[in-house]
Amino acid sequence: MIRAFVQTVLLCGICAVAANAARAEAAWISDQFEANLRSGPSTANAIRRMLRSGSQVEVLERNEDTGYARVRAGDTEGWILTRYLMNEPSAREQLERLTGQLTSANTRGSTLSSQLAAVKEQHDEATTRIAALERDKKVLQEELGDIRETAGNTLAIDRQNKDLRQQLTDAEIKVSILEQENQALAGQTTRNWFLAGAMVLFAGIIMGLWLPRMRWQKRSRYERF
Repeated sequence: MIRAFVQTVLLCGICAVAANAARAEAAWISDQFEANLRSGPSTANAIRRMLRSGSQVEVLERNEDTGYARVRAGDTEGWILTRYLMNEPSAREQLERLTGQLTSANTRGSTLSSQLAAVKEQHDEATTRIAALERDKKVLQEELGDIRETAGNTLAIDRQNKDLRQQLTDAEIKVSILEQENQALAGQTTRNWFLAGAMVLFAGIIMGLWLPRMRWQKRSRYERF
């Protein structure tokens, strides 16, 4: 019996809390500087807390007779005059929120503008750098063309030098051969002159021996007659 009674009481308490939670609604303190949160629905009750304008509370119930409403502000419950409650944030609160949003938007806009300026600056720097690289590329291409042309000329000159060296070598060989032939011809001429002289000398000796004999023979013939 006691256990059943306790369970019934707990069930009723849970249902009451659930009902209060279901009836709870959000509300905001009106444009008063501060509103008194009291322990009961009258000015005779003690003040539990001072609620500033714009504070959000949770309305648990309303008492039309006393003009008070039971609310929860954070972890504190109490009664407050219903005329201090509004269904939406106060104009001051909305203005502050909008001002904050506008300030935040302006800050974000300023940040975005700064970022955009930085990106534009980077883009300009990149464009300038690309233009400089294009100029450098053009200069390098021209230099490469000159180097290739010079290399081609150098190769041609090298080939010409090789041909000239080969021609010089051939000419030196020909000169050597001609010198040998000239020496050989000079020796042959000397020998020819020597032979010719020897033949002349021999002929002179023959003539020297033969002419007196011819004269003697002629004389002998004349003497016979």
